[in-house]
Amino acid sequence: MKKQLALGLALALASTAAAAEGLSYTHIEAGYSVQQYEVRSLTPGLRVQDPKADGGYIDGSIAFGEAPFYAFGSYRKGEDNNVGVRFNNVDLGDIDVDADQFKIGVGYHHTLSERVDWVGELSYIRTELDSNVLSDEIDGDDFRGSVGLRGNLAKNFEGWAKLNYTDGDMYDSEFSGTVGALVKFNQTWGIVGEAEFGEHAKQYTIGVRASF
Repeated sequence: MKKQLALGLALALASTAAAAEGLSYTHIEAGYSVQQYEVRSLTPGLRVQDPKADGGYIDGSIAFGEAPFYAFGSYRKGEDNNVGVRFNNVDLGDIDVDADQFKIGVGYHHTLSERVDWVGELSYIRTELDSNVLSDEIDGDDFRGSVGLRGNLAKNFEGWAKLNYTDGDMYDSEFSGTVGALVKFNQTWGIVGEAEFGEHAKQYTIGVRASF
């Protein structure tokens, strides 16, 4: 995993081609989201299938003037109506699971070239998995550190790759990788997609972004 992430970061840097306009660290976006989590059983003998909740999300970032710092936040909400439950190898049927995740953090960017920035981020993540069938809500607070590269790969195409380390309640000392891309229609509007891959959690988003 670590070697693959390092290779991805190197390729992202090597792939930067034509010069383009500067990167924007102020934006707002919204769209479709999928959240997948590994569920740890709260009761001996009880096995709950890992939910794959799809729904919507909103995400935003704001730059601190001319300083190389920015703040960001996001909220994801989804539902999986077909989560299987087994108790002592007896199938109890399917339940509905709601998944909510809130993230807020701060970042720093440093220019490596006119097309590529190095970024570092620290964030707090709150995750909640809830069902009206299970007596206990599964929730947790986590903290994450991320480093990566962001750059203009072509005049109207931007990409990024990050390595994340997350620890706390829902993520147990987990490394993950994030890759994303933005196709720009003009200076403001574009289509954005992002995927995060970890051992115990995965997330995917596709949406519309307005950059300022």
